[in-house]
Amino acid sequence: MLPAEWYLSAHERGNPSTRLDRRHADGRAWTEGNLVTPLIHGKAYFSALAERVPQMGRGDLLLFVDWRGDPDERLTGEPGSEVASLFAEAARRGVDVRGLVWRSHWDKLAFSADENRHLGEDINAAGGECVLDMRVRLGGSHHQKFVVLRHPGRPERDIAFLGGIDLCHSRRDDSTHAGDPQPQSMAKVYGPRPPWHDVQLALTGPVVGDVETVFRERWDDPQALSRSPIRRTLDKVRGDRPPRRPLPPQQPDPAPTGPHPVQLLRTYGHRLGGYPFAPRGERSVARAYAKAFANARHLIYLEDQYLWSSEVTALILAALRRAPDLRFVAVLPHQPDQDGTLSHAPNLVSRARLLERLHAAAPGRVAAYGIENADGTPVYVHAKVCVVDDQWVTVGSDNFNRRSWTHDSELSAAVAHPAFARDLRQELAREHLGTDTDLALEDHFDAYAAGAEALARWHRAPAGSPRPAGRLRPVDRPEQSRLTRLWADPLYRFVYDPDGRPLDLRLRRTF
Repeated sequence: MLPAEWYLSAHERGNPSTRLDRRHADGRAWTEGNLVTPLIHGKAYFSALAERVPQMGRGDLLLFVDWRGDPDERLTGEPGSEVASLFAEAARRGVDVRGLVWRSHWDKLAFSADENRHLGEDINAAGGECVLDMRVRLGGSHHQKFVVLRHPGRPERDIAFLGGIDLCHSRRDDSTHAGDPQPQSMAKVYGPRPPWHDVQLALTGPVVGDVETVFRERWDDPQALSRSPIRRTLDKVRGDRPPRRPLPPQQPDPAPTGPHPVQLLRTYGHRLGGYPFAPRGERSVARAYAKAFANARHLIYLEDQYLWSSEVTALILAALRRAPDLRFVAVLPHQPDQDGTLSHAPNLVSRARLLERLHAAAPGRVAAYGIENADGTPVYVHAKVCVVDDQWVTVGSDNFNRRSWTHDSELSAAVAHPAFARDLRQELAREHLGTDTDLALEDHFDAYAAGAEALARWHRAPAGSPRPAGRLRPVDRPEQSRLTRLWADPLYRFVYDPDGRPLDLRLRRTF
């Protein structure tokens, strides 16, 4: 199938106010001629960033957007490779460093307000400009995670990184899943050094200009960074309100570097005052999944932090009913990331209901797995990856839930390229199955089932039995009482997974 059969047109994106599609002279809502490299796990991503940023010099431009940033996170594990140090040193060399970091809710609610503020302080003191951005719907977040490096006069060095990996603690893990030496606090089941599974993309070619445009639209938004007078006063007292200087003119897009067509997909909620570049929000993430699932015939392979909401269920169910040979495989966290009474049950109640509906609608064609490391510790799956029929891939910040599809800001890259899709699916399968053998599309479902069964048998076997190579086990599905469901379900629906669509779209049950 041609890319146009998988990608959204500018009309299908449903957001005529954005520059993202208008900037393409050929009328396409995507770019051709890119090179996309998957960076599996934070260690690979952080190493690439730590290599690239020190090579930047005066007049170059470094743009970054983050949900959480820990200034002391060491990108290589060595002193001096801290995120704040890397970006601050670049600013002192004359690199124009700009950052948009979500302001965040209070740390007492297991968020990162203090860390994000301190990251900005270090960069601003060095001459960069990092601002705390709270221009979101009530209870929402800026969840995008990307970095753009531009080099005027050296466009061959231009690169963008985007995906699901924040510049913070716990992310610097690798395929051994021993965890980041700088961990963040998580549920006890994940241990003192939580193992972490994640994916980022390195992008070169014309798509770098698209990623930069996403940053520029947000940076140029003239609205106040926070509507709270208390926060604005505190910012002024602490000196946390650097002026947003205009960005330098955008350079021409880099020349083609590879064979991959790439489309950027986004979510912006419908918020009070609106975004100038998305007055009614944007839901191209959800719309792209709907189009891709309509094309699915063989396998939808998902790795995601969440699997929630009736809207998500409806799209998957429709695909399974339309295509009798279609199978659905999901790799998910065994347990939520937090143990709290008000976080654990709501995180599981909708996932359990969704999986029950899928299994009932397509018996024998739906499977959900978690991962564990060699010590038997569950691995927290934070990746946001979907591969459809080895034809279309999306990697980004959005999760499989209503919040990510309608409410928070998200950014993902879709790649409609058979070889890229197949290679990424096989690379992930090799890790989870502990094998060097490439896995054919038609064998994927059964191979995961066999691998999970082998590990389950080993756990039931007497101590000392040789452990199989794979890491997959059926995802934990703890029983929840009726009473628990009664209080957890509304909390999930209205707090954890809110709806950010305009009212007319909610009523029409469409995106």
